Amino acid sequence: MKKWKTKNGYEIYLVSSGRSNVYLISTGKGNILVDTGWKYSYPGLKRNINSLGLPQPISLIILTHTHFDHCHNAYILRKQENCKILTGEHEAKFTKYGYTPIPAGTLFITKLLSGLGSLIGGSWFGYPSFTTDRLIGDYLDLSKDGFDIQLISTPGHSRGSVSVIINNEIAIVGDTMLGIFRNSIFTPFADDPKEMVRSWEKLLKTECHLFLPGHGKALGRELVRREYEKYSTKYALNTPQSGD
Repeated sequence: MKKWKTKNGYEIYLVSSGRSNVYLISTGKGNILVDTGWKYSYPGLKRNINSLGLPQPISLIILTHTHFDHCHNAYILRKQENCKILTGEHEAKFTKYGYTPIPAGTLFITKLLSGLGSLIGGSWFGYPSFTTDRLIGDYLDLSKDGFDIQLISTPGHSRGSVSVIINNEIAIVGDTMLGIFRNSIFTPFADDPKEMVRSWEKLLKTECHLFLPGHGKALGRELVRREYEKYSTKYALNTPQSGD
């Protein structure tokens, strides 16, 4: 099981991968699960969490967004852990019905796949419905909960996508970035690609040196910076270049 550690002692575990990544943040004062994976990953996810032997229960579930492969297990895990679920304010309206629309494609083939997925809808891409306990707007500081963690809005893949900034060192970014293709972080599915690139800029304005995506491997800051420069030029975005 992969693990990263911040300077303040927080440990971040990759507790599930494959179809999508699920991360657990162990802080010493409580544990936070970021995303929950899809239904077929549930046995392995539970096994990995239990193997950590954590002294405290999971107190929060943070969903970077609510596509089925990231939130399918949210309902059952909240019931088991008696914890609260946090989502972006633009995602909560979908979770009550158990279906979040498939994002648009950014390539010809993914546009076709997105259209097909939208026709199929919730019968394949739905999930057990749940209500959100706390909404995440543009910014939410969890210091009052005892955690050195900030949640920021990073739209583009979906309007309500959020990222988790841990001790201003490591960011868990959901599908705002992709870690599957070599030397690329661009996702083939995004409702607003330009807005997604602007979200990369927002993440570069933090001091984070490592970005943990919802799919694939961890991404270094230099790669993210190069990709931001490439796509901000491609889309002619009139935004200041992030300092490094």
